[in-house]
Amino acid sequence: MQASSSADPASGLRVLRERNFRWFFLGQCASMLGDGMVAPALAFAVLGLTGHVTDLGFVLAAGTASQVLFMLAGGVIADWLPRNVLMLGSDLLRTVSQGVMATLLITGAARVWQLLVLQVVHGFAAAMFMPAVPGLIQATTTPEQRQPANALRVLALSGSLIAGPAVAGVLVVAVGPGWAIGVDAVTFAASAACLSRLRLRYKVRLDRCRFGRDLADGWREFRSRRWVWSIILAASVMNLLYAGFSVLGPAVSASSFGGAGAWAVISATFGIGCLGGSIVALCVRPRFPLRSALIVMVAFACPTLTLAAGLTVGLVAAAAFFGGLVMMLFNTLWETTLQQHIPATTLSRVSAYEWAGAVACQPLGLVLIAPIAGHLGLHATLWTAGILQVLVALFPLLIPEVRTLPSPSPPPPDPVCAAPRS
Repeated sequence: MQASSSADPASGLRVLRERNFRWFFLGQCASMLGDGMVAPALAFAVLGLTGHVTDLGFVLAAGTASQVLFMLAGGVIADWLPRNVLMLGSDLLRTVSQGVMATLLITGAARVWQLLVLQVVHGFAAAMFMPAVPGLIQATTTPEQRQPANALRVLALSGSLIAGPAVAGVLVVAVGPGWAIGVDAVTFAASAACLSRLRLRYKVRLDRCRFGRDLADGWREFRSRRWVWSIILAASVMNLLYAGFSVLGPAVSASSFGGAGAWAVISATFGIGCLGGSIVALCVRPRFPLRSALIVMVAFACPTLTLAAGLTVGLVAAAAFFGGLVMMLFNTLWETTLQQHIPATTLSRVSAYEWAGAVACQPLGLVLIAPIAGHLGLHATLWTAGILQVLVALFPLLIPEVRTLPSPSPPPPDPVCAAPRS
C-alpha cells in the first residue's frame, strides 16, 4: 500500500474528543453488539419452533429483503430530515420490534409468521438508519478525523462479530434465545439514548423536492462518478463470489477437516482479522486510498483459494484472518472517500444506492453456488470463485479516477447539517 503518512492507533482515538461523535460511537458499540447476537439467537428460536431450516431461511430473508426494498427510500429521507433524529427513531422502532419478539419467545406464544413480520419491521428500521450514518459522521467530525472515525466504527463492528455470537451462545444455553433477543432490544434502547445526547444544528431545506425527483437526483450523483459505480459493481460481484467460501466452506470442513469445530476456528480467525484490519485503518493514510484499498483487497480471495487448494485447516484459518483484515481496511478507506468527495446534501442517497448495489448479487450467489458445485465439482467451483475474486478486485483499477483519486480535500459545506462550534 502506498501511504503518504502513518500514525499510531492512539492518535486515531483523538476523534473521540469530539462530543457528538463520541456519543454516536458509544451508541454504535451497543447496537452492534446486539446485532452480533441476533443471528445465532434467531436461528435457535426458529429451529426450536418448527425444526425446519426452510423456515429459518424465510425469516432471515424477510429482514434482508425489507432492507433492500426500503433502502433507497431511506437515503432520500435521510437527506431530508435531521439525520440523528431519523436514526434515533429507527433505534426506538427496533427496540420495540425486538422487545415484542423477545416477549413472544419467552412466553412461548411465538409463531413463525410473527417472527417474519417483526423481521420486516426490523429491516425497514435498518433501511432508515444505515444511509444516514455516513452523513452523520461527516457532520460530527472534521475532514482529517473521518478515517479514524470510520476505523473506530469498523472496529466496533469487528468486535461485535466476535463478542456477539459468544454472548448469544451463553444466553441461549443458559436461559433461551428469547432472552438474547431481549438483550438486543436493550442495546437499541441504549443507542437511542446516546443519539439523544447529540447536539447538531440543522438548517431547514426550503428546496425540498418530490420524492421521485430526489431519488433521481441521487441516482445522477451516483452514476456521474465512475469511481463510485465501478467499485460498487466490483463489490456486488465479489459478494456473489464470496458464497464460495461462506456456503462451500462448511462442506469442505465437514469432509476434510473433521467437522464443525474446524469451521468455527476458521470463522473466528476471520473475525479476529476484521478486528486487526480496523486497527490497521487507524494507522495508515494512503495517498491514493482507492488504489491502495483495491490492491490489498486481492487478498480477500485467499480464504477461497486455500480451500480450493486443499490446504490444512491452519493455513485456511490464516488466510481467513487476512481476508477479514483487508475487508475491514477496504471498507474504512471506501467510506472515508465517499464522505470526503460526495456533497453532504446527497450523501445519504448515494450511500443508499451504494449499499443496495453492493448486496444486490449476494442472494443470487447464495442460491446458485451449491448447484454450480454439484455440476463442476467442489474444488473446481472454489478455484473459479477465487480466481474471479482476484480479477474482479483489480477491475476498477482500469478506471483512471480510481487509480488517481487523491486523499481527499475538505468536502463542500453542508447547508443541511452542521455541528455547533464551541
